[in-house]
Amino acid sequence: MNAIDSYITPDGRTIGAPVMEMKNITLRFGGVVAIKDISFDIREGEIRAIIGPNGAGKSSMLNVMNGFYHPQEGEVHFRGEKRGPMRPHQIAHQGIARTFQNIALFKGMSTLDNIMTGRLTHMKTGMFSQIKWWGAAQREEVENRELVEKIIDFLEIQTIRKTPVGRLPYGLQKRVELGRALAAEPKLLLLDEPMAGMNVEEKEDMSRFILDVNDEFGTTIALIEHDMGVVMDIADRVVVMDYGKKIGDGTPEEVRTNQDVIDAYLGVAHD
Repeated sequence: MNAIDSYITPDGRTIGAPVMEMKNITLRFGGVVAIKDISFDIREGEIRAIIGPNGAGKSSMLNVMNGFYHPQEGEVHFRGEKRGPMRPHQIAHQGIARTFQNIALFKGMSTLDNIMTGRLTHMKTGMFSQIKWWGAAQREEVENRELVEKIIDFLEIQTIRKTPVGRLPYGLQKRVELGRALAAEPKLLLLDEPMAGMNVEEKEDMSRFILDVNDEFGTTIALIEHDMGVVMDIADRVVVMDYGKKIGDGTPEEVRTNQDVIDAYLGVAHD
């Protein structure tokens, strides 16, 4: 498949040209090589999984993708343009949002207010107008709140919209964090272990919401995940890392029958 190809998945979704391309990325911390000469792309409309054992470099790769780390070698291309060193808030303005392995919410604020913070990159009025809440600031607030309310309905968290998130169970906090990322209307959504610490029912709910975000919003998604059942069920393509190197890249079926991947990570072939 070359850079201009697109294809239709079995469930009728269109996978298009690359949204992000990681080209020969190498990242070092002193004498430690966290990522070594890795290349892959993420295509418009797909769910792209990054997997591997602990210490493989997955989170480091995600931090390169969202601009928190700057690789010593290689290039990151986003929407067809080479990206230079940028700060995370600049990346957010470009259209990349993420969630975190360890929940990063404002525990004393309500579900609604936490999700509203995801709209900050879209607010254009000045601080004085926002404090006075008049004119354009008032209209902007109403528009942003309407979009956030739609996200709350979409994620089925209407009953906790006014509840401080610190009082919520873990699975619902994860859902609120997803809502905050969606409020930014990202072109690319990065999810860092969205199922971590969840029970079976919570994982099923989160998997369903990720699929719905991809299908209904058309959002391109890249995720790190350890639950292979989830990865094999929802991902269109999978990158496998081990000790900072790429050892596999392809469809879930191709990856789970790749002997290098089986030896390094999966242990046995999945039936």
